[in-house]
Amino acid sequence: MVSAVFHSPLETAPAHVPIPAPARSQEKTATYSVAETPRPAMAATPIDARATAPDPGPSRASRLMSGFWLAVLPPVLGIGLLTLIWELVSVGTGSSIPSPLETFKQAVVLFSDPFYSKGPNDQGVGWNVLSSLQRVAMGFGMAAVVGIPVGFMIGRFNFLSRMFNPLISLLRPVSPLAWLPIGLLVFKGANPAAIWTIFICSIWPMIINTAVGVQRVPQDYMNVARVLNLSEWKIVTKILFPAVLPYMLTGVRLAVGTAWLVIVAAEMLTGGVGIGFWVWDEWNNLNVKNIIIAIFVIGIVGLVLEFALIKLATAFTFEDVKN
Repeated sequence: MVSAVFHSPLETAPAHVPIPAPARSQEKTATYSVAETPRPAMAATPIDARATAPDPGPSRASRLMSGFWLAVLPPVLGIGLLTLIWELVSVGTGSSIPSPLETFKQAVVLFSDPFYSKGPNDQGVGWNVLSSLQRVAMGFGMAAVVGIPVGFMIGRFNFLSRMFNPLISLLRPVSPLAWLPIGLLVFKGANPAAIWTIFICSIWPMIINTAVGVQRVPQDYMNVARVLNLSEWKIVTKILFPAVLPYMLTGVRLAVGTAWLVIVAAEMLTGGVGIGFWVWDEWNNLNVKNIIIAIFVIGIVGLVLEFALIKLATAFTFEDVKN
């Protein structure tokens, strides 16, 4: 009986015959690392030096011209729009409102001799403006002398803050002209009554802004002063005053603006020499051209005062200088 013997392929294959590797699945997706990812060949192109050079930007002359037009053109357009509206109103109302050209001609005549004097009730516009500025300076100066120290004390001491806050909240909203009869009653004169009105309307912004500035001083500064055992005078002069100065100047700026607004109305009621009385006197004479000129004069003077105080506040505002 012959028996068949079966051998595995590994045992029967010759040693020199290579064994084929098993076929890989066709569904397996080849993976590559980032370094091994094949990239398409790129043709070498010459580098354009002009494309890689930095953009120099607009020239200095172009920047100066652009800044000039941005600074000049908008105000000119605004004034032109105001003049156009004024002309349309003048045409629409007939002869009630003078035209810009007629008002300009009157202004040339008026400012050709602004400091003439023909008696107490007939003086040039220059004297009237100076008289109003003098009253504002006196009332505002007294308000600063009183208001700034009071603001320091209210901000420094909590007891005084609690005591004066109700009084300030009660009196501050009162119209300044409501204080004018009190001034006439007490001082028996129109000029001191107008100065009193300026004083009472100017004192509140300085008190409030100074007190807020003192209260916002960092507590660490006060702790250092307590550790060093500094006197109250040194605390005020060395710590509080430099820190509160920007707030104080803001209160001064607001007070001057309010004072210049109030003096015109006060002088209309009290009479005498002043830009407010001049406006009212021209109204009694039905001289509308001079009234319009006075409006522009009041606005220009207020603008100059505002600009001067903004520059003063900027000079004493400490900011980090960025290179």
